[in-house]
Amino acid sequence: MIISKYATIGLTVAGVSAFALGTASAQDRPYDGMTLNVASMNDPFAFVLQDMLPRFQEETGIEVRLNILSYPELLSRVTADFVGGTQGFDIVTTDNVWTGQFADAGHTVVLNDWIERDAAEIRVDDIYPVLMTSLGNFEGQQVAFPFAGYANVLVYREDLYAEAGLEPPETMEQLVEAAYALTQPEANQYGWVANGQRGPAVAQDWMQYNAQMGGSIMGDDGLPALNSPENVESLRVYKSLFDDTTPPGAVEYDWGGREESFRQGLVANQQTWSVASATYDNPEMSRVVGQVGIILAPTGEGLEPRYGVGGWGLGINADVDDRRQEAAWEFVKWVTSPAIQLDMAEMGGGGYIRISTVTAPELQDDLDFLPVVHQSFTNGDGEFRPRIPQYPEIQDILGDAVNSVLVGDRDPQEALDDAQARVMERF
Repeated sequence: MIISKYATIGLTVAGVSAFALGTASAQDRPYDGMTLNVASMNDPFAFVLQDMLPRFQEETGIEVRLNILSYPELLSRVTADFVGGTQGFDIVTTDNVWTGQFADAGHTVVLNDWIERDAAEIRVDDIYPVLMTSLGNFEGQQVAFPFAGYANVLVYREDLYAEAGLEPPETMEQLVEAAYALTQPEANQYGWVANGQRGPAVAQDWMQYNAQMGGSIMGDDGLPALNSPENVESLRVYKSLFDDTTPPGAVEYDWGGREESFRQGLVANQQTWSVASATYDNPEMSRVVGQVGIILAPTGEGLEPRYGVGGWGLGINADVDDRRQEAAWEFVKWVTSPAIQLDMAEMGGGGYIRISTVTAPELQDDLDFLPVVHQSFTNGDGEFRPRIPQYPEIQDILGDAVNSVLVGDRDPQEALDDAQARVMERF
């Protein structure tokens, strides 16, 4: 059985290495006694990693202090650390859309030479190419190393679909129809849910939805095109879904609220990241155990499929001294190695980068959604959110615009026209 962080905290890592028994030489442990500070997103991998850190210290003598932060706090604190040169963090988990900003500013170490030097140890051929690129590469510079890849999936209530005589949606149009058909407010049942909260939460969910509906944040000329006709229409449908098919209060949901509404049985459909997939069959937190189907998120009728990919890399602070950078690289190699990645998957980490992990026979029964992840990563699209230096500002502006539409303050055309004008000031 795969153990999720949500089920239990404080897992015991079994086994004592030879290093723990004092048989290693100083040459084997060149960084013995060093402490590294890591800033981590508060996704499931962080809590699994916390339990595994004593193992790394036993093997290397390096203590790792993990600072687990929410998404807004993580971006704020690591940006302040980088800009201020305060060296508070040696390693940071980096959202794939931060790579352009970090590369442009030189905040994180360019890893290309180390990756080439340690190629035999790293086994890049075992990492999905789309993750190697989207989780840390910008214009040829590898400014973060992939750590936890996520696939965008649709999770749906198989029991509710069966009762209504519906088939799982193959297109976005069918998903919208199903959302309306499965909404029964009198039974406290709603057809669909997404992030509505102002800021990164609603911006990111709408960008994924928009891409699947045929829209794009960027135009063919490489400049923002937020107010294109396709985007305006996508936001109009998004607004109608919030008005008619989501639980009360969904305009305030972030990722946690969205997931919880689905796990508690309020919602029939949710587009989400695969990181949460193992939690739906966890009886300690889910009321929909055995009732959930997981498929690739659909796209609009007649459109090429877009297998959305996201997740996290590990970046090394370029401000810290060379010795600390080298020690940080040892940690990055360790935590992304085939053995540790497999252990993290078995313990409920929820993020994957290696083909050998996703296809491991011992994981298939408990994590039966892994074939969907494999298909998504094999054909993945990591560019539906533009990985450019201006992305954080685009996200903030879109987060304001989309939320203002959902709460009824502005119509889609007005909101996106204003957002386009504000974004273009950055170009």
